[in-house]
Amino acid sequence: MPLSQIAVHAAPLLFVFLWSTGFIGAKYGLPYIEPFTFLAVRMFFVVLLHLALVWLGGLRLPDAREAGHNVVAGLMVHGLYLGGVFTAINEGVPAGVSALITGLQPILTSTVANRWLGEKVGRVQWLGLVLGLAGTALVLHNRSILLAGSPLGWAANVVALLGITIGTLYQKRYAGRVDWRSGNMVQYAAACAFFGLGALAFETRIIHWNAQLVFAFAWLVLVLSTGAIGLMYWLIRHSAATSFASLFYLVPVVTALLAYILFGERLDALSIVGMVVVAVGVLLVNRAAPR
Repeated sequence: MPLSQIAVHAAPLLFVFLWSTGFIGAKYGLPYIEPFTFLAVRMFFVVLLHLALVWLGGLRLPDAREAGHNVVAGLMVHGLYLGGVFTAINEGVPAGVSALITGLQPILTSTVANRWLGEKVGRVQWLGLVLGLAGTALVLHNRSILLAGSPLGWAANVVALLGITIGTLYQKRYAGRVDWRSGNMVQYAAACAFFGLGALAFETRIIHWNAQLVFAFAWLVLVLSTGAIGLMYWLIRHSAATSFASLFYLVPVVTALLAYILFGERLDALSIVGMVVVAVGVLLVNRAAPR
């Protein structure tokens, strides 16, 4: 098999793994820093990194219209999604449960893509989406959802779900015409300003620096905000919206596995069955997706 085909098949799996580690990185860092402060500092370093990428690549900057679309996409994909997830975890919602809620994205995406992007969602795809939702619930069935998190945390997770759903569709339709490095630089700058204002308005901005927090910053800046987001936009450009969104069904599964490896959270037989159901659902959605 040619290397290019291997890359095409490996990209979705790599994206799922990298995206799942974002929930773990948040859990590692949040005991030592407030969520908006955490994200503002993270975005500041990410903007600097992307400035270097744009300069080294000799890339053109987006024009006013392109920049406007990227600001909107950035505020939804980064601002609302990340802000919601970090706030939820900071408010006590477990990382796996937070991943489960945002894992509802494919259902919303399929509905909106059908109306907004003109993509036809067939019966087999709907079956796969329902199986993915059911399997995700099985994977995390043993979590005490009613006792986890505050009302603010649950509301923040809903905001995160809406942000990532609408943001990826907006990105696909309006903000995909510029190089991902220059486009992301604008998006991260908008998110940095958003989180900075949030930190000034609602937080003390106290940071307790230690090795664990530095590692969380390094991982989230270099691996998540650069590698995973770049890969995400590549997948958005090369996949149907429903097919891409179905990958998010695997995120709670991988997050649960990482929680088992890192924190000793064990998976029972029903959770393993749920993993199989999720895998079948994702397979059905991607096999039946329009090319």
